[in-house]
Amino acid sequence: MTVYQATATAPVNIACIKYWGKRDTKLILPTNSSLSVTLDQDDLKSQTTSRADESFERDRLWLNGKEDEIKPGGRLETCICEMKRLRAEYEDANPNEPKISGFKVHIASRNNFPTAAGLASSASGFAALVSSLAALYTLPSTPSQLSLISRQGSGSACRSLFGGFVAWEMGTKTDGTDSYAIQVATRDHWPEMHAIICVVSDAKKGTSSTAGMQTTVETSSLLVHRIREVVPERMNAITKAIKERDFELFGTITMKDSNQFHAVALDTFPPIFYMNDTSRAIVQVITEYNRACVASGGKIKAAYTFDAGPNAVIYTLKENVKEIVSMLLHYFPLPQAYEDPTKLFEGATSVSSLPLGFNEGVVKVAAPGSVSRLIHTRVGDGPRVLKEEKESLLDSAGMPIGV
Repeated sequence: MTVYQATATAPVNIACIKYWGKRDTKLILPTNSSLSVTLDQDDLKSQTTSRADESFERDRLWLNGKEDEIKPGGRLETCICEMKRLRAEYEDANPNEPKISGFKVHIASRNNFPTAAGLASSASGFAALVSSLAALYTLPSTPSQLSLISRQGSGSACRSLFGGFVAWEMGTKTDGTDSYAIQVATRDHWPEMHAIICVVSDAKKGTSSTAGMQTTVETSSLLVHRIREVVPERMNAITKAIKERDFELFGTITMKDSNQFHAVALDTFPPIFYMNDTSRAIVQVITEYNRACVASGGKIKAAYTFDAGPNAVIYTLKENVKEIVSMLLHYFPLPQAYEDPTKLFEGATSVSSLPLGFNEGVVKVAAPGSVSRLIHTRVGDGPRVLKEEKESLLDSAGMPIGV
């Protein structure tokens, strides 16, 4: 008997120009365009296996081993139904193809990082869902076309359909057909771009992105200024910085946009606080580091950004990673030894230090565990389809393995 199944992975993306606010909550149409860096799936990914079978009684989905309800009219159902619609159209155009669009599906997904902790888990999750269904249904759709569907699961998921540097065009049409992701540059265009993630908390955030951004749309006058005046100019400028590999311009815009996003959250009524004291201390350390770099005749070397959570993502070029990790370990000692997966400190007697000219008193050394771990990664590729049977998250009966 033929088994109709596919497994795919999708990456995390971290925005440099933030998406915050919807003009249509059902279709998830944003109030502004946004731009992100796709991170390497060897470090951060969602993996999803989808199977269609005539014997299945209903659509079911398991996330990290726990069954998730597919609510009528909800985001999961919307994405699954849209993918089935594309398969049905494909079957109509190719009569010899097996008629599987009417079969129910079982889907198992897992993340290799904390869910809902400001690490864009919903983005990689819905991108992996759509990618696995696209592979299952052998659809000829482009990543931009698939991004129209993943967007309806989680807005930023549309950007995880590409590797490298990705823009989500906000569009203007009411039906959302012009609100999709495009690739600004591939990972190979600027492979020196690395990222250091400071995991400040892996707890679920107090105010979800969905709830927070709609309160902002309803109450923040600063958001109106951001949408009309700030974001269009920044989108053009950061696209230019990426194409010219200008880290100083890229970093400056990234930090300013993170600052403004959290200012908009604070301008919301009641105010929303995603950053905490450790987050703000990281900002101070990176700001002082850049000051010292410029004072010594150089340029800024690091750029912080924070999504809707306390975790920091610090962009830098490969040549600066060791220095920055050393500095972070000095001020934010981990509860356990740094694992050093890329062997930055191989043979070194100490892993924490400060660069020349750095004002050591900029912040106090934090209590161990204020940052629970550092993840060193880099710009990565788009979704991958995994061909080997051992990669499947479903067993021979179509049930999640290990549950």
